[in-house]
Amino acid sequence: MSVDHVEELEGRGEGEAVTMAASELRSYAVAPGARLNVRSGPGTGYAIVRVLPEGARVTIFCQRPGTTVAGPYGTTNIWDNIDDGEYVSDAYVNTGSDGYVRPRCS
Repeated sequence: MSVDHVEELEGRGEGEAVTMAASELRSYAVAPGARLNVRSGPGTGYAIVRVLPEGARVTIFCQRPGTTVAGPYGTTNIWDNIDDGEYVSDAYVNTGSDGYVRPRCS
């Protein structure tokens, strides 16, 4: 968990923050056979910072709108924040939903 994500949990009782983090954060599978570009922002115009290997799983901290992308799980403009300054298109992540599954990034 990054410092930014810890700050989001501050102001609550310590036990509550730990429980919330454990219960709300989960990993999601990236589309089978896909090597997924991780970008520095929510869109295809942002730089690629790394590539996730086939079979990867990601934890989504928050989501935000960006460039529309067509992928194995539909066409969407939702981008998933998987780490500080790292985004992947939700069209390649099996969240089981066509909408937002995490809070919007601030």
